[in-house]
Amino acid sequence: MRTKRICQTVGLAAALALGGAVGPAFAEPGAPATDLASIVTAADIANPAFEDTAAQPADTGDVGTTQTAAGAIRWFSSRKGSTAYEGYCERAVRLAWARSTRHPSAIAHWKSNTDGKRYNKGRPPAGAFVFWNISKYGHVGIADGKGGFWATNVNNRIGHATSVNYFRNYLGWKYGNSK
Repeated sequence: MRTKRICQTVGLAAALALGGAVGPAFAEPGAPATDLASIVTAADIANPAFEDTAAQPADTGDVGTTQTAAGAIRWFSSRKGSTAYEGYCERAVRLAWARSTRHPSAIAHWKSNTDGKRYNKGRPPAGAFVFWNISKYGHVGIADGKGGFWATNVNNRIGHATSVNYFRNYLGWKYGNSK
């Protein structure tokens, strides 16, 4: 019991230190379930203060090398089931596209006027960045070109969903790129 309490305390302190919300990961056993979209919280961003540190998943993408839409999708599909990028959706799409541009959050990426036009209608093409407004930091994934997407936090891991409506509050998409 004491170990459990210590782990909960350390987890809570870490979430608060990173500016995150206390979500289901810190809920007591038997607490009511929340909908899936509410699981993505402030922790689901790449915190610039911790960018490229040993505490984050190792970069296995070739950042700086031009990527294709098929390559970005392949990056995600080859990591299907991985939990290594949970809390780092923006970082995952950056690595998938081998981008040099960094955004502090998915919502900042969406709002960026220098990183492509925003579209909120039509099916996102393969490799497009797809965005949701599910927390103050948002969420981002990569479109599969068939109406679905690849992203972190699909059933709490990197996964594929067949509809952009998997998460609530779909914002739209931007063309994917390696810049």
